[in-house]
Amino acid sequence: MELDIFSDTICPWCLIGKRRLERALAERPQPELKIRWRAFQLNPDMPAGGMDRKLYLETKFGGPENAKSVYDRIREAGVSEGIQFNFDGITHTPNTVDSHRLIRFAERNLCQDAVVENLFQAYFIDGRNIGDHDVLATVAADSGLEEDATRSYLASGEDADAIRAEDAQARGVGINGVPCFIFNGRHALPGAQSPEVFFQLFDLAREEAEPVG
Repeated sequence: MELDIFSDTICPWCLIGKRRLERALAERPQPELKIRWRAFQLNPDMPAGGMDRKLYLETKFGGPENAKSVYDRIREAGVSEGIQFNFDGITHTPNTVDSHRLIRFAERNLCQDAVVENLFQAYFIDGRNIGDHDVLATVAADSGLEEDATRSYLASGEDADAIRAEDAQARGVGINGVPCFIFNGRHALPGAQSPEVFFQLFDLAREEAEPVG
């Protein structure tokens, strides 16, 4: 079974969805499941250097007060999954192309999930700027990647066009929000769904994989 997860590194629902998938897999292990994290940008027009968090909230929600109800709901959902979102600690909203590049680099080095998890932790818990190469290099080292090799990769710009193309491809097939879980390239499950919903997709994917007698 293959699972492609379209997500963004600054998407809180993507972290919540990751936790719910983990709960589903803990209850119903899928030993042969292959997971690949795919790129989607919530803000594809974000300047390369990102922007001040207050300015971002003003631009996207009309200001922090209007954003409060949105983030209160997310914070509540996070608590139910053991996540203590530190939204007040976030001072900068980054462009996420480089963090997605790091995830792609990690896939080649067989530590993609660790990098995804540590990026979420760095941004949502520690309030760090995951658009900064120094921060990304630290995340990489904490995830088992060689720091100098990571810095060279990030400086090269390699895969940046591929990340943008993957984002555009996702939109082209109708993905307009994340997380979105694609099972075996056929069945899409949008949103941070409960483990019970994942169970249904596990069963469907396995039924389709079984040879017809």
